[in-house]
Amino acid sequence: QVQLVESGGGLAQPGGSLRLSCVASGSGFSIYIMSWYRQAPGKQRELVAAITSGGSTDYSDSVKGRFTISRDNAKNTVYLQMNSLKPEDTAVYYCKRFGFFSGEGDSWGQGTQVTVSS
Repeated sequence: QVQLVESGGGLAQPGGSLRLSCVASGSGFSIYIMSWYRQAPGKQRELVAAITSGGSTDYSDSVKGRFTISRDNAKNTVYLQMNSLKPEDTAVYYCKRFGFFSGEGDSWGQGTQVTVSS
């Protein structure tokens, strides 16, 4: 069972930056699609960004141009660089690994709180 551990959340001012990290346990990290989701109070969890094993990326329209997802396969880590933060970015951010092998489900981290406020 893989463990995903997020870090880097906290309080930022509007217009500020934060970088989230998610470290995965175990082997085979490089083959998996990795992603970041977020969930604001009273709202559904939504996909923020994803990165494939080959490094292709995709972003939600709400963060495109402000957030950057990247990965370091040697460190089993996926990052989310968040710039030009807005109060509406306030949410719990979750790391998710998409299942790869037949019958393998998705795996989630425990989440890290990001609060954008002056």
